[in-house]
Amino acid sequence: MNILPRILPRSQEQRILEYERELIRYEAKIGGQLFGEVPKNHIRQFFCLDQHTWVWHEEWKAKDGTSHSSTTKYFVRPTGIIKSQNGDSYKKLSNKETHNLLKAATLYTKHIDKAYTQVLQTTAI
Repeated sequence: MNILPRILPRSQEQRILEYERELIRYEAKIGGQLFGEVPKNHIRQFFCLDQHTWVWHEEWKAKDGTSHSSTTKYFVRPTGIIKSQNGDSYKKLSNKETHNLLKAATLYTKHIDKAYTQVLQTTAI
C-alpha cells in the first residue's frame, strides 16, 4: 500500500495532470496497435499530445540486445505540417506523408472514440 499520498497530499491540479498523463498513455497504447501487431520486446505508441501535436514513438531491442528508440513529432501549423525526428531540425512533410498522417489521425480518432465509448458503457450505472 502506498502511503506517500497520505503524507504528501496532492493538489487538485496535480491529480488532474496525473489523470491527463494516464489518458495519454492509454491512448498511446491503442494508437500503437493501429498498424498491426506490436512485436515482442517492442513498444510502439501513436497519440495526439495536444491540439497541434502528434507523436509516433517506438522502442525495440535488436537481435544483439542493444536498445533503440525513435520519436517523431508532427506539428500542425496553419502553413502546413512539420516534423522533427529524434530532436533533429524541423522538416516540412511531403504530400504523401501529410496524407498518411491524416489517415492515421482519422483511424486513431475512430479507435479512441470506440474505446472510450466501451469504457463509459461498462462503467455506467
